[in-house]
Parts: sequence; C-alpha cells; structure tokens
Amino acid sequence: MQRESMNYDALIVGAGPAGLAAAIRLRQLARARDADLSVCVLEKGSEVGAHILSGAVLAPRALDELLPDWRERDAPLRTAVAADEFYFLSSSASAFKVPGFLVPPPMRNRGAYIVSLGAVCRWLGAQAEALGADIYPGFAAAEILYDDAGAVTGVATGDMGVAASGARKDGFAPGMALHAKHTIFAEGSRGHLGRQLIARFALDQGRDPQHYGIGLKELWEVEPRRRRPGLVVHGAGWPLSKSAGGFFLYHLEERQAAVGLIVDLNYRNPWLSPFDEFQRLKHHPLIADALRGGKRVAYGARAISKGGLNSLPKMSMPGALLVGCDAGTLNFARVKGVHTAMKSGMIAAETVFDHLRENGAAGADLTDFDRAFRASWAGRELRRARNFGPALHKFGVHGGAAFNYLDQTLFRGYLPLTLHDAVPDHATLQPAAECEKIAYPKPDGVLSFDKLSSVFVSNTNHEEDQPCHLTLKDDAVPVAVNLARYGGPEQRYCPAGVYEFARDKVSDNGGSRLRINAQNCVHCKTCDIKDPEQNIVWVAPEGGGGPNYPNM
Repeated sequence: MQRESMNYDALIVGAGPAGLAAAIRLRQLARARDADLSVCVLEKGSEVGAHILSGAVLAPRALDELLPDWRERDAPLRTAVAADEFYFLSSSASAFKVPGFLVPPPMRNRGAYIVSLGAVCRWLGAQAEALGADIYPGFAAAEILYDDAGAVTGVATGDMGVAASGARKDGFAPGMALHAKHTIFAEGSRGHLGRQLIARFALDQGRDPQHYGIGLKELWEVEPRRRRPGLVVHGAGWPLSKSAGGFFLYHLEERQAAVGLIVDLNYRNPWLSPFDEFQRLKHHPLIADALRGGKRVAYGARAISKGGLNSLPKMSMPGALLVGCDAGTLNFARVKGVHTAMKSGMIAAETVFDHLRENGAAGADLTDFDRAFRASWAGRELRRARNFGPALHKFGVHGGAAFNYLDQTLFRGYLPLTLHDAVPDHATLQPAAECEKIAYPKPDGVLSFDKLSSVFVSNTNHEEDQPCHLTLKDDAVPVAVNLARYGGPEQRYCPAGVYEFARDKVSDNGGSRLRINAQNCVHCKTCDIKDPEQNIVWVAPEGGGGPNYPNM
C-alpha cells in the first residue's frame, strides 16, 4: 500500500510550548506580510497537551512577546506566585527554611505563574489554529526523510494497525509522508528523532554530553484549610542525601497542589529508585502536612534536559532546526524551561520565515538561528547558568550549592570560569555489589502508592497488539550485563513498572529474562538515557498511545 504525502512550507514535530510558539510566530509573520505560508504541527499524543508534563512555574517573558494580549485571550495563567519558600531537608523529619537572602536569584519566582502546562499548550494550540496552522494530534513522527544530498525534507508518520508479530491487522493504514521546505523538531527532552539528527550531523561535537534528570509529579486535590494559592516551595536534601536533585510543592488555584521530585540521572547507586524516593518524600512532615486528607488525582514522569549551554548542540542542520528541550534549552538554575523553549521556537520561526521569503530554497542549513538564539535573552540566561549543573556534579550537593551561591548571587552568573562535566549519565552507575542496597517502605495507599496504581491515574494506554516501542539492540545484554553487574537497574529507574526480570521457565537452565510491559510506558525516556550499556532505544509507538494527562 503506497504512502500518501503532503507538502508544507514549514513542518513542526511536537505540539509542546516550543513547537506551538514556532507555529504561532510563523503564522503571525505570514499574516503581517500577507504571505502564503503553510504550517503543519504533528503531535504524537492523542490531543494537544496529552503528553505534556511540567511543574510548572512559568515565567511569562516569551509569552508577553508572542501574544502580548494573552490576558484578554483568557490564557490559563491564573495563579500568580505569591510567596517563595526554600527548604533543606536533613532527615525524614527535619526541615530548615533557608532565609530569602541566601536563596540564589534564579530561584526566586515573583512575576511568574503556577500553571498546568498541558492546559497552556491546549490554549496555545487553539491560538495557532486560529491563525491558520494545521495541527494533527495522534500521529507520531516515526522516520526522518532526507533528499539525495542528505538534507532533511520532512518526516513520515508510523504505520497504524500493525500487530506485535509485524503482520498487518484489519484496518491497517500506512504512515503518511509530510514534506516541508524546513522542519522544526520540538519533541521535548530526549526526542527520538532529535537524537538521530544530533548523531547524524555531529551536532554535539565539542560540547559536553547532554545531562538529564527525571521529574516525577503528582497532582493533588487538597483540603480547603491546607490550600495556599500562589505558594511555591522548592527544596533539596533528604531523601536524596547522596544524589543531586530537589523537590517542589506548588499551590494552584482552587484546591489543587502539584508535588514532585527531580532526580539527577547521574546517580551512582543502581539500587536507587527515583519513583520510590518520591513516595518517601511525601511522608516528610513538610509535604505530608500539605497533602494529608487530600486526594491524588494524577501522576506522571518525564525526563528533563538540564545540561544547559555547555551541552547545547548546534541547533541547525540542512533542512531542519532543533528547538526547546529537543536541543536542551532549559535553565536548570531556575528549574524553568518553558520561557526559553518558547523563545527558541519563536527565533526558529523568524529564521525560517526570513529564509523562505528571501529565496524559498529547501534544504539550507540556517546557521543564523544558532547564533540568534545564543545572542537572545534566552541564550544569555543560559550562559549565566552554565556552571549550575556541573558544580553539583563536581562538588556534590553541599559544595555545589556553595559554589552556585557564589556564582549566581555574588557574580550574577558572570564568574570568569566555566565548569564542564564530560561524563554521560549512563556511565556513572557503579557495580551493584559495591553499593548499599536501599530498603524502601511499602506504600500506605494514602500518601504513597505503588507503580501500577500510579500508572492507572496517568491514564496511560497503548494498543497491546503492536510492535514493542522499547527496543533492544542486543537481547542478551539485560541479563548478561545489567542484571549480572548492576542488579537489573531498569526495574528501578523506570517509574512505571515497564521492566521486570522474571524466571524463564522455557529455557533449559531456568535463568532470568527481561520482561517489557510496554503498555505501561509513560514516555519519560529514562530507560533510553540511563541504561548503562545504551542498549534500550525508545521509538515511537502507534500514534495516540501513551499517557493522557488531564492538567499536568
């Protein structure tokens, strides 16, 4: 069955804040200059916002530039930050409130808003469509298309209706080829096509490897007497006493509160489970007092690209651009990336529009985009934060915090040196026999929960009879290397119970085998990042599969 095709001037892969900002800006420019410019946005989630997860405290600078009248348009930014608190937890029961003057300026959030980023993206999607952009949710970009010269010409969506065996089921439909004069990749952190582009065009040559965290989040409905709309709480320390990371507690409008934990994926102990550390965190009195008597309504997890400027690849290549977290534009010192992602999308749109208006040639390497982003306020912001992550990696939690206070507070990010971290996150695990096992308490079903009940409230769903989207380069590695040397860490770093080692009753020796429960996958990409042998490769499942987050 032949693949159908469509042609656009600009194609955007991913309907997150970066991709939608690019679509809006392209159509704004087209209308302002009465230009005929076709724009398509492809989104793998079942709807815009379905796969979006972030804390999120949104700094509105980019939105002010993109849509200055966003308040009149009823944008879902309704809870302004009213108070900032930062705590250091030294144990499971103690908390030290850090005085405001000791909190680095990037961690202060006055002027920002506590939002559901999923709701913001749905609203941005509506603005883009009203301006004339085509948005196609439920279609996953599965393949990059190239011309004979090697330039990107677009993407192809995945086939629908393929069985796990590879056979075509009733209702099979081949993927569609979407061609464009220029393609903007905005897939989010560890984009599966973005990583292919980085490797193919050596975009990360001369840069530090990208570094990641895993962010775990729950949305709660809290008791009326415990609600404090506009309160932003950040903190560090327990339970991650030997690993970098931190927690957050945000009070939104009505009775909603968002609680979460970010775990740096450079951790060394293979017995560590980010999910279980998160469940432990909620029993700390600081968090428990806010949640007690409430009800958990949603759960999710997502990788965070946090390498910053030092890890930022070249963002242009023949025929395409990388924007947002697909490239790694998050400012980890502020624990914010929406505003910088949006700005990268806007600059990408302006670069593409100017090129198309001048000569319209496809396949050009728009290197002006890379320079323009780095020269923008977003690029300058990343430059001032360039040492934040490497300091924590090099000097540990306490030493890194002291360095960052000096760098961010006294020197305002202009300390005349740059720290680097050349060790990729997957290379940091120590052999299991050399590390202390961690005994996690059983969940109580009130404040803490197990993985399967958590996946249930993420509304995750995949068509079960389809090829597994969690692929292995070598089927022997999980048992021969990961289980034997590292104790099978995929069982613990996955926050959704996807991986488990089971006794293989079929084999002659009754050994272990890796079972992959791909239907549980929340698309966090942690396995693709942290697997010590880089043997797991995440590819796009059938379009529309995955979590269906309501307001994350």
